[in-house]
Amino acid sequence: MLFANPLIPVFEGLKAVASGTTHGQSGTYTVSKFRSDFPQFINKEGTSLVPASILNNFVNMANSAIFPNDWGEVYEYAAGLYVAHHCALFLETYAPIGSAAQTAGSAQNVGVVKTATMGDTSVSYDNSAVTAGTEKWGTWNATKYGAQLVTMARSQGIAGAYVM
Repeated sequence: MLFANPLIPVFEGLKAVASGTTHGQSGTYTVSKFRSDFPQFINKEGTSLVPASILNNFVNMANSAIFPNDWGEVYEYAAGLYVAHHCALFLETYAPIGSAAQTAGSAQNVGVVKTATMGDTSVSYDNSAVTAGTEKWGTWNATKYGAQLVTMARSQGIAGAYVM
């Protein structure tokens, strides 16, 4: 005889509340809303700078991580920042068809220039300036969109919004 603990659903519910997520909840943000809210990701011809399949993935990711009940009136903006952050990271690593070195070079993380020398060319970077204050938020501090989303989440007490 298999015994089922009747408290498991209660525990799962408490875990969802503690993590800032609700099982089964999903966002409602759309690609068309993103294109309207963040036109900087659209070229002069009106097409997305990010391939449609990638943009759809980013919107789906936002809908799985940013919930309307948690964000209230700023939900759509928060979801848009989430998508914009991922689009910006994608575009940072984008390199037109070229050499492997070009592609690899476009994926390097670079902080703020700490020192620069002209003779024999020397540059050093300070990555701590990029991560100060948001060390535990991973790559969210790598774009202004992500940093703004983190700041909004912290000010609204939504620390668990990214728990997946």
